[in-house]
Amino acid sequence: MNGYQKYKEKSIYSMSGPELLLLLYDEAIKRLTRAEMSLEDKDYKDFEDCLERVSRIVRYLIDILDMSYPISRDLRRIYNYLVFDISRINAGRERQKDEIGRIRNILSELRDAFDQASRMVGDNHIVREKSVFG
Repeated sequence: MNGYQKYKEKSIYSMSGPELLLLLYDEAIKRLTRAEMSLEDKDYKDFEDCLERVSRIVRYLIDILDMSYPISRDLRRIYNYLVFDISRINAGRERQKDEIGRIRNILSELRDAFDQASRMVGDNHIVREKSVFG
């Protein structure tokens, strides 16, 4: 593992829970943008890879939900819908490309809501960067 990889891993391990959650949302949003560009370029392999990564992120968000909170049921429904919609986009490609922006918008709104909520409860985290590299 090179120095950059070690630095990146160490910075991830030192993040708070809300920062990690925002990082997941940022990565999913970035991948949806990339999927949209790949579809326009007719790079279907990258398009499918991006959608698969977004789907894995959303499924992970489902897995980490704390179901002891009432809002978790609603979030699980939203996430399940997003996984379903991502699979529809992947199957329909050109016919479903307008859906990518809608999913990105939903994830952006959820990201902003979690960021705002974490600030309200006193977790004064600082989001280092809005984009994720790698």
